Amino acid sequence: MIKLTRLDGEGFILNAELIKYVEHRPDTFVTLTGGDRLVVAESPEEVLDRTLEYHRLKRLTPEALAP
Repeated sequence: MIKLTRLDGEGFILNAELIKYVEHRPDTFVTLTGGDRLVVAESPEEVLDRTLEYHRLKRLTPEALAP
């Protein structure tokens, strides 16, 4: 799951597994595998960074995350 922000400033959490693609035109559109489209305040690069971090973290075991 990744945290994103709607254009009105409302935050929400998105299942990153559902992202099909991200476009910039001039707002950032996130298209989901089911065909739904979301407009978010983050840049495509921020969405990509958060998605990649999510995929990296899901491979770690809880013990690896402990300090």
